[in-house]
Amino acid sequence: MSTVTTRSKSLYQRLGGETTMETVVDLFHRKILDDHRIRHFFEGVDMAHLGQHQKRFLSYAFNGPANYTGRNMREAHRRVVGEMGLDDSHVDAWLENLVEALRELDVAEDLVQEAELIADSVRDDVLNR
Repeated sequence: MSTVTTRSKSLYQRLGGETTMETVVDLFHRKILDDHRIRHFFEGVDMAHLGQHQKRFLSYAFNGPANYTGRNMREAHRRVVGEMGLDDSHVDAWLENLVEALRELDVAEDLVQEAELIADSVRDDVLNR
């Protein structure tokens, strides 16, 4: 495959599409539930529902299918910021777990970095700033 063809594909496609999104989010969720820094934010959360929601969101964010219909990042995290104290350190931990999941799946480092930049681009909205 030529470099031009590869670069014209979306990050979603270059990561491997739906199958990779399923695998990444499943591994990622195991990691965040094991992470003492952020697992308390997920207590009582229906992780199967959240997993489907995050798969749709990440697919959309990585220029895959545009079937994300959830609330915007500010609305979705307003209570968590206000009542539970979600801050930059927690977003950092969330991103670290996403990056670790991608690396464990042997995703090329340039794609990992691109995914991290995209995921981090919503930080201010998540933190309601």
